[in-house]
Amino acid sequence: MLDKKYNHKEVENGKYQMWLKNHCFDAGDKSKDAFTIVIPPPNVTGNLHLGHALNGSIQDVIIRYKKMKGFDTLWLPGMDHAAIATEAKVVNRLKTEGINKYELGREDFLKECWKWTDEHRSNIHKQWETLGLSVDYRRERFTLDEGLNDAVNEVFIRLYNEGLIYRGEKIINWDPVAKTALSNEEVIYKDDPGAFYHIKYFIEGTDKYLDVATTRPETLFGDTAVAVNPEDKRYKDLIGKNVILPIVNKLIPIIGDEHADPEFGTGCVKITPAHDPNDFEVGERHNLERILIMNEDATMNEKTGKYNGMSREECRKELLKDLKNQDLLISIEKMTHSVGHSERTDAVVEPYLSKQWFVDMSGMSKDLLDAQKGGDNKINFIPKRFEKVLNHWMEDCHDWCISRQLWWGHRIPAWYKGEEVKVQKECPGEGWILDTWFSSALWPFSTLGWPNKTEDLERYFPTDVLVTAYDIIFFWVARMAFSSLKQMNSRPFKDCIIHGLIRDKQGRKMSKSLGNGIDPMDMIDEYGCDALRFYLTTTSAMGMDIRFDTDKVASTWNFINKLWNASRFVLMKLEGFNKEDYTLKNLNNEDKWILTKLNETIKKVTKSMDKYEFNNAGSELYSFIWDDFCDKYIEMSKFSESNETKSTLLYTITAIVKMMHPFMPFVTEEIYSNFEIKDNDILLMTEYPIYDKKLIFKSETKEIDEMLEYVTLFRNKKTESKISNEFEVIDYNNNELLNKMLKLNDKLVSKSKYNDKLTIELYNYKFDLFFDNSKNSLEEELKRKEEIEKLESSIARRKKLLSNENYVNKAPEAIVNKEREDLEKEEKRLEILKKN
Repeated sequence: MLDKKYNHKEVENGKYQMWLKNHCFDAGDKSKDAFTIVIPPPNVTGNLHLGHALNGSIQDVIIRYKKMKGFDTLWLPGMDHAAIATEAKVVNRLKTEGINKYELGREDFLKECWKWTDEHRSNIHKQWETLGLSVDYRRERFTLDEGLNDAVNEVFIRLYNEGLIYRGEKIINWDPVAKTALSNEEVIYKDDPGAFYHIKYFIEGTDKYLDVATTRPETLFGDTAVAVNPEDKRYKDLIGKNVILPIVNKLIPIIGDEHADPEFGTGCVKITPAHDPNDFEVGERHNLERILIMNEDATMNEKTGKYNGMSREECRKELLKDLKNQDLLISIEKMTHSVGHSERTDAVVEPYLSKQWFVDMSGMSKDLLDAQKGGDNKINFIPKRFEKVLNHWMEDCHDWCISRQLWWGHRIPAWYKGEEVKVQKECPGEGWILDTWFSSALWPFSTLGWPNKTEDLERYFPTDVLVTAYDIIFFWVARMAFSSLKQMNSRPFKDCIIHGLIRDKQGRKMSKSLGNGIDPMDMIDEYGCDALRFYLTTTSAMGMDIRFDTDKVASTWNFINKLWNASRFVLMKLEGFNKEDYTLKNLNNEDKWILTKLNETIKKVTKSMDKYEFNNAGSELYSFIWDDFCDKYIEMSKFSESNETKSTLLYTITAIVKMMHPFMPFVTEEIYSNFEIKDNDILLMTEYPIYDKKLIFKSETKEIDEMLEYVTLFRNKKTESKISNEFEVIDYNNNELLNKMLKLNDKLVSKSKYNDKLTIELYNYKFDLFFDNSKNSLEEELKRKEEIEKLESSIARRKKLLSNENYVNKAPEAIVNKEREDLEKEEKRLEILKKN
């Protein structure tokens, strides 16, 4: 029997998680259709946050639903190694111990990284179990597993041999803290305060100068030209001449290039090919020298003279002083501009000329865009609008920088001897690693055994669903899409479900700086996993952000408590009820009513679940369970002891816990385990409810709906008329259930002793209520007189206060106005009371 009180900590005590871990998802039943979910692997740098809880809960809802619908389901769990983030965390931890990464050496440093990884993997496992995630633990993968490493090497070598991976010198995004290259997607842009610094570049042999504006004056040491637009009449005649580079005092040419916009600023642009991507392209067109002026830690190098060793910021400060002293600084125009920061370290990213490894994206981006136009390889986005994000990204796709100057990750399978490169599977003794997304891009098929031809790969690829947030479409979704098309000639998954981000109650992004972050484990400790899961998965439509509200999680706990108490009632009602007593024949109208409502709900919920509209499914379930079953049918069922009603209660509560199970696995399993009559010992292994049109009773349902509407009307009218329990009723209905629900059996008369009468009539239902209202009238009159006295006293006080000129002149205007408003309201209320 269920405990008298619902206690989520006792219900979610770990027994069910252990069963899940050991027995639940035995994927591989070839008699069933396969259904596979791609789990976005969390990285091993920390705890799961609310976004992970949302993502995992949505996936678990889907996989449990599909399992109960009869599919051979596979939800393969895993984690990624998070190269930059993990290495940064380990480096910081070693620093606190006084250990330098480079002094420790690569081999021992990697041991520290594995130690960190094992610690956090264990923690994430515990959190998965706390969330009740029904993943197939036996198939868990890690992006640095041997098998996945084989897949990474295979893809790299294939693409290299096809000429799609190459080593080249380009401007890349450089993180000076992590000392590694970044892809464009790993750069976060923020609005930072800055300025346009207008500097004099004197024209050779004259006392005239060009006004060159820049946001980064410290990069002038790498200037190799000043560009003007060839159509700009102001400077057209200067093309081919030279200017004197300030401070450095060397000559650089004035070139004509369309990169210079006559309408922007002064129309003169300094060209620094080694420190700006646009300038790099200009330099390519004009064969300009590329001068690298910074070290890997973003300090100035020997090419900057006396500024050598200074940070970028220190150099700028000192350089501006020198420019001003030499009368070369025209003006400083302050403004706010968008500055790239490293996603992992938050360092200001330095555009940096470097030799790196790149993936040629021209062909693969086109193939993906073609696939999205239609056909078997098109990925269906839910909501559909997010397909535009993918298409936009691929239409403006640059070659992907895949090399990272780190130690933790997949080693690039290449040997170097000077400019000679040899690519092969045997890993070099030293070398860079690959971008984490390179291995994550292969996740849908590498985790199933590719490049080997395995049974899992044949059965479960392409997968069915990916669930992810919209902010990761270009990071991961796009890469999986073009990688699968290239290597497998197939889309990686049929559907891509996009959920929103979780924000605080004010709509702000959760962050450490704002102090508004919420630990999902704290929420689970206070309200339970089921409450958090149901709230997260049903509170908003897919693609919409969630404004996290703890009060609503508490409200969900109340809903679970309601279901718990209803289940206890059913179990008590079924004491002594045996399997042989079960029957749905000869049902009364109220039983037919709830079975009709139930089957209508099953139909709507199933439709919503199939379309991944969990907010709609949740609303339907909430309304049916709270309103129809708990508040109405349970009340009606109290007046019947028939086997038909008991059977209906069992049928309905069983269907309810089955439909609620994907959302609330713990409490539903606990309730179901107490049923004596059931399909299977484990709820998850039972069949999801199926709509049964034979259990739709339209006329009886209409009759009960009308009766229930009348019950509500009767109770409201009685309350409004302030009728006490001393009343009598003349009954025109002859409806036993109605009389019991309204508790009228001892109130029925043919003629009443009371004079006051109220007729309540709706549809075919009618009662005449007789009562004595004189006592109520006297009490109301006394209350009215008391309120009049209080108002008169308050009005006199306010008038006296407002007639005091000293108060009116010295008190804050807002307070005086408030007094006048209150006086006006009280005078109106007094007038109404006196009229009555």
